[in-house]
Amino acid sequence: MTLGVTLGSTSVQRTIDSTVRLAREARDAGLHSAWFGQTFAYDSPSLAAIVGREVPGLQVGTSAIPVFGRHPLLVSSQAQTAQAATGGRYHLGLALGTRHLTETGFGIPYQRPIGLLREFLTALRPLLETGSADFHGELLTATTPYSAAVPGARPTVPVLVAAMGPQALRVSGELADGILPFLAGPRALAEHIVPAVTAAAAAAGRPAPRIVALVPGVVTATAGVAAVREKAAEALALYERIPSDHRPMLATRAARAAPIAEIGDEETVAAEVGRYRDAGATEVVFTATELNGEDDRVRTWRLLGELSRG
Repeated sequence: MTLGVTLGSTSVQRTIDSTVRLAREARDAGLHSAWFGQTFAYDSPSLAAIVGREVPGLQVGTSAIPVFGRHPLLVSSQAQTAQAATGGRYHLGLALGTRHLTETGFGIPYQRPIGLLREFLTALRPLLETGSADFHGELLTATTPYSAAVPGARPTVPVLVAAMGPQALRVSGELADGILPFLAGPRALAEHIVPAVTAAAAAAGRPAPRIVALVPGVVTATAGVAAVREKAAEALALYERIPSDHRPMLATRAARAAPIAEIGDEETVAAEVGRYRDAGATEVVFTATELNGEDDRVRTWRLLGELSRG
């Protein structure tokens, strides 16, 4: 199992240069990967391409680009360009997004998200694999009058989906390379998420999917755990209002997001990482590591690097 961190943050807008410096720090700490969220600010595949090119040896990915407001032809171009720029170290993450951001930001109706996800993945895969597509669905069309392949974009960009609901897991198992569950504790992974997506992949004749679990976590002094958890409660509260994120929380018997965050000393957090591995996670990516300041962020990355190397 490999370990990584997210570098994008909705609360802290870093310059590209400072992001590259942080990525170097992550690699030097022994971490395997750095991931970037997609907001209305930076374009995450472009940022990943820059970071990956500047920081050799570090895997980079986006987690995740909503399919609403995008098109497979454009996302394929972005992903292949990032793959070519990084020498094959880019990972594309997609998401359903939310009704509020889709309808408020793009002014388009949030309708048939599972159907759109299925058609998006169906059109995207041949674009990434061969540079061509001839897809005519109910919700989108993607055809290539000339090649859409990017030279040097090899191996084929892996596609993961931020899927946690039953229908999204089924589509992801059938058509994607893995999933990016967030706020899904070990119990939700082991009992609901991993079995569902693995069964869907097997039924479609696909390999066992990657399970890249995104986990909020901070290594901190035992005496400060309660204070950090209060900060986590505030930072993660918005996800409690998103049905796709709230479902795995309920499966973990947590009505709030903060209890799912892994907060404690090195021994405590290392043990929790082991629980995610035992639950079926192939990769664990820590988020919100900057929640309690730079000292705890560095401490968290140091532990994750040690675990990754060990």
